Amino acid sequence: MAGRDGDVVGLGRGRAMAFVAPALVLVGVFLVFPAVWTIYLGLLDYSLTGSAAQAPTFVGLGNYVTALGDPAFTRSLYLTLLYVGFSAVVGQNVLGFLLAWFFRTTNAVVRNVLNVLVLLAWILPGSVVAFLWQALLDRRDGTLNAILGTTDFAWAIDHPMAVIIVFNIWRGTAFSMLLYSAAINTVPRSHLEVARMAGARPWQQLRDVVLPTVRRHVLTNTLLITLWTFNDFSPYLLTGGGPDNKSEILPVYIYKEAIIGGHLGYGSAISLLLLVANLVIAVAYIRLLRTRDPEEATT
Repeated sequence: MAGRDGDVVGLGRGRAMAFVAPALVLVGVFLVFPAVWTIYLGLLDYSLTGSAAQAPTFVGLGNYVTALGDPAFTRSLYLTLLYVGFSAVVGQNVLGFLLAWFFRTTNAVVRNVLNVLVLLAWILPGSVVAFLWQALLDRRDGTLNAILGTTDFAWAIDHPMAVIIVFNIWRGTAFSMLLYSAAINTVPRSHLEVARMAGARPWQQLRDVVLPTVRRHVLTNTLLITLWTFNDFSPYLLTGGGPDNKSEILPVYIYKEAIIGGHLGYGSAISLLLLVANLVIAVAYIRLLRTRDPEEATT
């Protein structure tokens, strides 16, 4: 009877709701309410100072129309897509997979040492990492200029987008490496042995055996790192969105408009647009995850 009415563990609907209630309260307080409040603020001309702070006025979709027609917002969205595409979708994905593929055959001692070095970049606080990179890229006494023998070369000023892209790849590759290491370990050794006996080279084994097996892991990892990078604020610690807004990705743009500029209504509207972009990306990846593999479709 418990299975028929959906009560698998036999707690009863009342007890089950009692167990779930604390989690629902936390979700409502820390996720639902801020989201609803952001939507509400996005409909107002609301600022931190001035008359708009004392008496906010309802502007409806005015903030959204202003944002979509603002060249600064369009530029920031374009820079965000570049940042996410090159640092997460391509950089962290490819480098993380290559490291996982390389570590599977290395000596245990070497593998452990390299794992620690890669993980160190991931577990360090963002502020510490940004400070280390500022020391690395410093124009006068930077480590990179000393290694390359260049003098007075301002990397963060002359190439700000390239700097934050490489910075994010270096900082976030560890997660992809760990996920792909676990995924590669699920590939049956017998399949690799059969491919090897058939004369397949390592890159052919990777293409024909490994990648089809870990396809869903690749999509899951890409979804996670895409969403994390889309909402990443740490580049602000490195470049501040400059120079001349050349590295002002959307989270930094929102911070400058809402907090520094005091335009909470406008900033909230942009935040909602960012949320919608995240939802579109998430739905697209989930649809890809739900598609059946060719091997599954034939069985």
